[in-house]
Amino acid sequence: MAKLPNWIYRSERIGKNGKPFSLLKIRTIKVGTRTSFAEEQHYTKYGRFLRKIKADELPQIINILKGDMAWFGPRANFQEFWDIAPEHIKKKILSVKPGLLSPASLYFHDEEKLLQGYEDKYKTYYTVVQPMKFALDSFYIEHRCVLLNLALIWITIKVLTKSLFNK
Repeated sequence: MAKLPNWIYRSERIGKNGKPFSLLKIRTIKVGTRTSFAEEQHYTKYGRFLRKIKADELPQIINILKGDMAWFGPRANFQEFWDIAPEHIKKKILSVKPGLLSPASLYFHDEEKLLQGYEDKYKTYYTVVQPMKFALDSFYIEHRCVLLNLALIWITIKVLTKSLFNK
């Protein structure tokens, strides 16, 4: 694999039919930090801003061009996640390519902020947020069409605009 600039990192994720691939992202968390729910001290200089406007996801266009991902579909997850996911959910969600845009990622675009109020963020994530993401991803898979994809683009523009102009 080619060496990447230090501001881009690879994250091993699971794609269609359970095939692993290297998802590309702009580094927003300091090297060595092992958390999904970063605190202020974990972010790089511009990391929080890049995450807020979702610019850290832009290198995934390369994943789309390589065929590992699609523009629309459930977000790619880690193997550890799929090891504990219910089999019927795993079968449905892994039947399609992971996507850059999804109803679940838009609905939970401020997930870190949402989870700040909970003592056990991981428990809340896996018992409240993740089941809702499953439902949204399942809905998308069952009803995907051009109109739904256009709606995702429109909502993405609205969310990003709001994120840019609201502090």
